[in-house]
Formats: sequence, C-alpha cells, structure tokens
Amino acid sequence: MARRNVEKLAERREELQDVKAAIKMILGGAQSYSIGTRSLTRANLAELRKWKKELEDEIAALSGGSRRFKQIIPVDR
Repeated sequence: MARRNVEKLAERREELQDVKAAIKMILGGAQSYSIGTRSLTRANLAELRKWKKELEDEIAALSGGSRRFKQIIPVDR
C-alpha cells in the first residue's frame, strides 16, 4: 500500500509541474493563436488553477500533511 502511495505521489507531483508550466505559458501570452484560418486555444486559466489546487491538496494528503494552516492565538481572560 505504501509503495502505491509513493508512486501516486510522484505522479501527482509530475502532473502539478505540468499544470504549473501550462499556467506559466498562458500568463506569458500563449493562451491562443491563429495561423491563417486555423486557430488553437489552450486550456482555460481558471480550470488550470482549480486543477492546481486539487493536485496540491491531494499531494498534501498523500504526504500525510495539510496544505492549510491555521494560526492559534492564545487569549488571556
């Protein structure tokens, strides 16, 4: 079971790197382009950001940690 999680974690990290690269390309102006009468539109930036968050959450869960942090401030009464 642990070996399977290690493999899954590696796959998710690789996917995350691909998603980050795609986001970077879109932010660099590679969202869409046309050549003559043909055009190509890449993935939607909002969808990629959502996918990125899902991957980060899954990676955190597989790593045994949490991506979310809460700050606890003691209060004297």
